[in-house]
Amino acid sequence: VRVKESGGGLVHSGDSRTLSCTISGVDFENAAMGWFRHHPGPGREREGVSCITSDDMAYYLDSVKGRFTIDRDNAKSTLILEMNDLKPEDTGLYFCARRATCGESVVRQTLNVLDGWGQGTMVTVSS
Repeated sequence: VRVKESGGGLVHSGDSRTLSCTISGVDFENAAMGWFRHHPGPGREREGVSCITSDDMAYYLDSVKGRFTIDRDNAKSTLILEMNDLKPEDTGLYFCARRATCGESVVRQTLNVLDGWGQGTMVTVSS
């Protein structure tokens, strides 16, 4: 399994950014997929940000609802995260991964990730 995230960068509060993730070696079309982030700083944990099921049901962390949109392009095995109205607290290293489960109650969880982690793409939001 190969995962490649891209699209990160340095932005200002209120800006938008779109992240992409290509993944190979899995049955992407029939997989639940998710975006995760790891905030910088000691003691911070990785958290799920959003996930999307194989039938395109999308779920979001409360703090990003209304600002982030997850989407998938099965033909290109690509996962997208459109981020609007970015805030400094959105700063972090963003990862995508295949998930065993995706739903409202598990969107934040990281234990159900399959295949391990890629390198991630860093998003830094300045105030």
